[in-house]
Amino acid sequence: MADVKDGDVRAVTTDESGMRLDRWLKSHFPALPHGLMQKLLRTGQIRVGGGRAKPDTRLAAGQEVKVRRLADFGAENAEIMRPSLQAPLGVSKADRDFIERAILFEDDELMVLNKPYGIAVQGGTKTKRHIDGMLAGMADRFGERPRLVHRLDRDTSGVLLVAKKRAAAAQLGRLFQTRSVQKIYWALLKGIPKPPQGKVEAALVKASGPDGDRVRKAEAGEQDVAQGAVTHYSVIDRVGTKLAWVSLKPVTGRQHQLRAHMSILGTPIVGDQKYDGDKNLPVDGMEMKLHLHAHRLVVPRGKGLPLDVSAPMPDHMRGTWELLGLDPSRYEGRE
Repeated sequence: MADVKDGDVRAVTTDESGMRLDRWLKSHFPALPHGLMQKLLRTGQIRVGGGRAKPDTRLAAGQEVKVRRLADFGAENAEIMRPSLQAPLGVSKADRDFIERAILFEDDELMVLNKPYGIAVQGGTKTKRHIDGMLAGMADRFGERPRLVHRLDRDTSGVLLVAKKRAAAAQLGRLFQTRSVQKIYWALLKGIPKPPQGKVEAALVKASGPDGDRVRKAEAGEQDVAQGAVTHYSVIDRVGTKLAWVSLKPVTGRQHQLRAHMSILGTPIVGDQKYDGDKNLPVDGMEMKLHLHAHRLVVPRGKGLPLDVSAPMPDHMRGTWELLGLDPSRYEGRE
């Protein structure tokens, strides 16, 4: 039986909870041929939580997936198996400075970053510069490779939790899985949701289109592929009947959940090109960028006080707030 203890180890993020193992592997190793993946699973060279797993195994947040180390596959497979998320040894000084400037909080176990708009959290076939890769290249700074605990979309800014140790990654993953972490987002909506405070409970399914991957509300008969999704929302302020500044609290963590749920309400997030938030805007002068910000994260820390971190809004949202006469400082800490 193959020994995978020295292989590539990754923790399943909360956004990946419920994903099939074969789809997770394809996401993390996009160049991995399907046949080779099946062989590795069949021979126990890919393990979940220390045990063998099947392609249709459903993953849970905090679980560890181990893949046999690349060198064992020989030169012909090493390049194929190399994860696109794997960064080269070391990163540039500019990328190191980028991470250092983004740190909002840091202790021995974890850190919280303020992720800027427009930078990917993880890599892919066409994405070479991303947060995960920069962190991987700074293992000398943090003692070991930091691990992402959850994810944000490329164009969503704000608080991003990162574990500095493997044990911390598993513990934090369980907190997300049990929904013990409070996540609060700020967004600007096109229109005013009705009622002004409520809950969206709509399962989602993936639906590819000409503008790339997106999700939509599940239809009858799609229970096998649908993922349950729940979001609480509340209007903080409004601009007449045209725009609404809202607080969003996702209970689950599905891909594009907040964006899709606001679109289902008929009030898409301003600047959202996938969900019609970029069309027929009622006010001129706003930057055509996604107005969705992970504003605050509250994480339990044992018997002590919880970790409570907020991130300042990105420049384009701050500019829109000034344009519309909205004052974010009036509502800090009142969610």
